[in-house]
Amino acid sequence: MLSYILKYQLGNALSWLKINLFYIGMSKKKHRIFRAKKWNKGLEKIFKKQVFSEAYENVGQIKDIFGPAQLPFISIKSTETFAANNVFYVKV
Repeated sequence: MLSYILKYQLGNALSWLKINLFYIGMSKKKHRIFRAKKWNKGLEKIFKKQVFSEAYENVGQIKDIFGPAQLPFISIKSTETFAANNVFYVKV
């Protein structure tokens, strides 16, 4: 029974995904707009996820992914001010 619980917990463990973003500016809705530096189709799972700084503090939430399929724009609604050139992480 204990081995089943451990396998279940390890199998559903969340991992941290580093996202490379380039800061563009602010939108009219006060969302911060970024451009992805590297992108593949599998990264679409970060939609509506929480974004964390390098110190693993909650920075905001991804509200929208839009634009060209190769290097899309990402809109983040931030809960506080942060340096736009930070390294960002998402729990997946």
